[in-house]
Amino acid sequence: MGLDPEYQWQCHPQATRLINQTVNRLVDAIPFLDNLRSRMLDETGTRLVDWIDHLQLPTSSSIERQLVDAGFQSCSDISPPVSSTAQGRWHHPGGLFPEIVIADSVESGIALKVESVADFLAAHQLNVEIEGAPHVPLRKATVARTKSENAWVIERHGCRDVSPPPVSQDQVLASLEHAERLRRRPRNFADERDGFSHAAKMFEAAKNDLGVDWACDLFFAAERDYWQRRNRAARVQKSRQDRLGLGWANHDHHTYRCSREHFARLISLLETMGFHCRERFYGGADAGWGAQVMEQPAAGIVIFADVDLSPQEVTGDFAHQGLAPRSQLGTVGLWCALHGEAMLQAGMHHLECQFEFEAARSQLATEGIETMSKFTDFPFLKQAFTKGEVWPVAELRLQTAQQRGSLTHEQIERFRIQGAIGSHLEILQRDDGYKGFNQTGISQIIRGTDPRLAGAPD
Repeated sequence: MGLDPEYQWQCHPQATRLINQTVNRLVDAIPFLDNLRSRMLDETGTRLVDWIDHLQLPTSSSIERQLVDAGFQSCSDISPPVSSTAQGRWHHPGGLFPEIVIADSVESGIALKVESVADFLAAHQLNVEIEGAPHVPLRKATVARTKSENAWVIERHGCRDVSPPPVSQDQVLASLEHAERLRRRPRNFADERDGFSHAAKMFEAAKNDLGVDWACDLFFAAERDYWQRRNRAARVQKSRQDRLGLGWANHDHHTYRCSREHFARLISLLETMGFHCRERFYGGADAGWGAQVMEQPAAGIVIFADVDLSPQEVTGDFAHQGLAPRSQLGTVGLWCALHGEAMLQAGMHHLECQFEFEAARSQLATEGIETMSKFTDFPFLKQAFTKGEVWPVAELRLQTAQQRGSLTHEQIERFRIQGAIGSHLEILQRDDGYKGFNQTGISQIIRGTDPRLAGAPD
């Protein structure tokens, strides 16, 4: 059973054709982009189109008509605006497409999103100027140019402007200090309520110095770093993408598993970071789980927050009303019981990034990274987990789970000896601008990763 009919995402083939035609024209005109597109596919299993931050097109009445016909809207009409420089910028509210910038110029261009402009330039040995000082919320550089076409790379840290905003040296220093503190954030607490409170205080301090969007970007950079250190598939793929100076700028969403007891705390913490609630999911009585999707538009981050849920609770606002603890644990609750809260000691359950699906799977296989069976195989959406990273389980957690009656003696012994599945990298391919998720497929993979099941991967 799905929820929230207002979030019934659709495919947008007309917008896709417009984007693809523009991208192909620019790639054909700029040899650097043509070579980069091939290297992205061959060396990282990714597609150039998934790395596009925005496209620039010359002003004309015909292009604006094409944008309107394809479902794009002027960013000036967004309320509240995600940028102070919305004039001349167009977005697609119903699909996942790069922004279009209509410039008062005869030149057109393509801007690729990367985690670090300096890393990209170093990887490609490009000696060009960078617009924006180090460690500011936006930096960009021109990496190729013809008479009428440009290619840029751009890094964003909670900033949706088109040019670097004014930033004081005090803010730059504060950003470095907060980035360090967030990477070293304490995650182990005797009372997990204290852990959520401490995370909220750390974020509040960063927000006071930097603003909510910049602070949010720093927080999730630290989250990816923590998850990556605990997941080999992540380290292998990150290394592949770093060879081209790309980083994790192709992330699609971050998934957090949470106990019922702390779910409202998790949602409250995310809302202080600028996230708003999008669609919700309920997998049905047999699945026993629910999820709240959240999005932070300025930081460009989407969260999938999972929790055990009963049929009676799904009609209410389970994200905010609070959920009482219960002795019977579903797949999500058991994961938290074995490893801890994803926002605390466990770290993310998985990061999902955008790839060319089959290329990524086959290339990772040559690195010794296996993928599980795909749980979504639509023409517009393909998804699969890498084989789960197995983590040891602390003895105290096993004893607590046994006392609660959540596990049998045989399961306790198996987890004590073998450990239990901790995290994954998720491989995803989106087409036609489809922005949603596969309700049925997600329910199947949630059940499939339950470590109590005899056929669960280990």
